[in-house]
Amino acid sequence: MRMELELGACEEEKTWRPVCKEETERNKSQDSGIAEMEELPVPHNIKISNITCDSFKISWDMDSKSKDRITHYFIDLNKKENKNSNKFKHKDVPTKLVAKAVPLPMTVRGHWFLSPRTEYTVAVQTASKQVDGDYVVSEWSEIIEFCTADYSKVHLTQLLEKAEVIAGRMLKLSVFYRNQHKEYFDYTREHHGNALQPSVKDNSGSHGSPISGKLEGIFFSCNTEFNTGKPPQDSPYGRYRFEIAAEKLFNPNTNLYFGDFYCMYTAYHYVILVIAPVGSPGDEFCKQRLPQLNIKDNKFLTCDEEDGVMVYHHAQDVILEVIYTDPVDLSLGTVAEITGHQLMSLSTANAKKDPSCKTCNISVGR
Repeated sequence: MRMELELGACEEEKTWRPVCKEETERNKSQDSGIAEMEELPVPHNIKISNITCDSFKISWDMDSKSKDRITHYFIDLNKKENKNSNKFKHKDVPTKLVAKAVPLPMTVRGHWFLSPRTEYTVAVQTASKQVDGDYVVSEWSEIIEFCTADYSKVHLTQLLEKAEVIAGRMLKLSVFYRNQHKEYFDYTREHHGNALQPSVKDNSGSHGSPISGKLEGIFFSCNTEFNTGKPPQDSPYGRYRFEIAAEKLFNPNTNLYFGDFYCMYTAYHYVILVIAPVGSPGDEFCKQRLPQLNIKDNKFLTCDEEDGVMVYHHAQDVILEVIYTDPVDLSLGTVAEITGHQLMSLSTANAKKDPSCKTCNISVGR
């Protein structure tokens, strides 16, 4: 038998309710005055399993003594504070849960108090509900730590579907481009044999994205200006731009994956796509974690042949961030200084997603 702890359900209807610290302390103090009752068994050897981005299973061992008196379990769940913690966790939601005693393991599920890729601590009490509604409780168990998982393909598909709604019509493109400072390209020529090297993606975007801090790639842009059909002359990343013909990076020998959909408290939205040569390490990484897109037919970036020529289109109403997973030789394109401005305010480096945006959030941890 599996029990799920669902947010928003009362104890009688489902399986849990939040309990405040004062109530727990009051019940514990009342317990000390019941001398004739044996102490309830204290949970030990706690095990956490089946961890997802917004759920986990929990079980533990306990002595059989007075076990038949147990009617409920108290679960104390808290986010482990550290410098990299998710700042967007809802802080006003209680984390002490009351669950009816059922066979273990049981599932704890709730996106309002669980965020993806976040470290938590958990401890457990056994409890016996009295006729007056109060509880007799055991001592708390030891505290253990665990970390929730990234978004699964199911969650990313939900993001994908939301992004498709606002992608807009498709515009033609001919090049991918990457802006950086002059020193970046000089270093590439001198130390990397003229080849741009993949690096680990930063933590920008959705907190549960499985590519953040894990996928290695090179960031490219591909959006064009509506009136010229060419890349914009402004950039937040540097005054020097590497341009490469689209077919050099994106063709029938590559796979295309959806990586993320987010905004930064702005009206415009970003979609992260991954281009990986077929069979490459990057392709294998993405195949296991990301929804794959049809390169000829999707709402964001397409590649198709017309009259023997490869033709490329990109979505007009979202800003595409394209990650290419293999090294790219500078000799395949050109490097030149742009004539526009360096707009630092538009940089997405380590940018945090707006957790309140209804357009780009789904009903799991942010």
